[in-house]
Amino acid sequence: MNMGILVLLLAIILFAVLAFKQISALILAPLVTIFVLIFSALFAGNSVAILSGLKNDFMPAAAGYVSSYFLVFFVGALFGAVYQFTGAAKSVAKWLSGMSRGQFVAPIIMVITGILTYGGISGFVVFFVVYPIALQMFRNANVTRRLIPAAISAGCWTWSMYGPGSPSIQNVIPIDILGTTPTAALVPSILITVLSFVLIFVWLECRARSFTKKGCVFHDPTLRTQLTPEELQADEDESLPNPIVALIPIVVILVLFNAPILLKDDGTRGGLPVETSVFLGVVLACILFFPRIEGGLNGWIWVFNKGAADSGVSILNTAIVVGFGGVVKNTQGFTDLVASLKNLDMNPLLFVMITVAVCAGACGSASGGMGVAFNALKDTYVSLGVPLPYVHRIGAIAAGTLDSLPHQGAQITLLGICKLTHKEAYFDIFVTQIVIPFIACFAFIGLAAMGL
Repeated sequence: MNMGILVLLLAIILFAVLAFKQISALILAPLVTIFVLIFSALFAGNSVAILSGLKNDFMPAAAGYVSSYFLVFFVGALFGAVYQFTGAAKSVAKWLSGMSRGQFVAPIIMVITGILTYGGISGFVVFFVVYPIALQMFRNANVTRRLIPAAISAGCWTWSMYGPGSPSIQNVIPIDILGTTPTAALVPSILITVLSFVLIFVWLECRARSFTKKGCVFHDPTLRTQLTPEELQADEDESLPNPIVALIPIVVILVLFNAPILLKDDGTRGGLPVETSVFLGVVLACILFFPRIEGGLNGWIWVFNKGAADSGVSILNTAIVVGFGGVVKNTQGFTDLVASLKNLDMNPLLFVMITVAVCAGACGSASGGMGVAFNALKDTYVSLGVPLPYVHRIGAIAAGTLDSLPHQGAQITLLGICKLTHKEAYFDIFVTQIVIPFIACFAFIGLAAMGL
């Protein structure tokens, strides 16, 4: 086997194992990068220039990601903080959960989280907002809480991320790098989004019924961590905004981002930049919900400070992983790996899917992996003759596949919130966020081959 490719494979495994042990990405990415630099240089017969590699490849890639996407993370985190602390997100979630009348509880949670994230609210905010609601819904319906992590994260990280018009970072990165639009490959994208939604909905409901039939219900003594009475207590008297009013800023963001408002240099019209759209959503939310934050202006300053701090942590964790990718793409092993894939004489669309998925798996991050793949392989995709709108959508879908392997930080965080282990809950995450997105990706390739 090519030793350079073997080094990259070992680096990916090392990355996954150490991330699973919950080592911070701020430590992990430089550590694994040094591993790659040392062993790639040894097998190439070169001297090991660790500091040079970190300064000339690692840091520029990380800094470039921050420079390109800081504002996206920043306004998104502000919007999420406003919706979290004013109760607007919880209001929408409770309103939608009330429509289910105790039926389809796992799929309904997926719908709730999907709508919130499609509207621009950070997935990490949604975790904390929706979990207490999910807990009560599952308890009232007597459905096993093993499905809560999959139900929450499936809405956050699948169709709401790669659906056409979404303001998600996975939909923004291709716009910046490829020059495409938010609704690239619109018709097949809509069909695939619907397919993903239906498959996840059906899977979660079938699994819930299967668990119940086997006698595995909400109160499950076999789970490692049992919930306390305080954790099961509902907030029945909590005052929340009107859910219809709470939806208005979300709708405004989607309209501004996608409506033909702005005249572009090429003479076409498109939506406002995602940063502008979400910022205007923040402004509108502040106006609508201003009285809901105690302390007046000082209270709002605290909310904004919290959102700003969250944005810094989020983008730094992702950027540092992109820095790792910046080193990897300059190794001989990566060049050989790409050449090997191209020599397999596969469909170019399949090549896009595999390369983006592998990069996302290596990074443990959809946006990080997509950034690495697109920056390193954009010219290759173009040389293969793949239409850029197809590259956009396939990349957005594929980035949300192998990034959900057990080492992904978001999954570890969510399992911790839900007080469940990988053994107890990961299988349904695997199906809803790896298997089904791969099915969607293959279906998209089929539709693209038909000329849609």
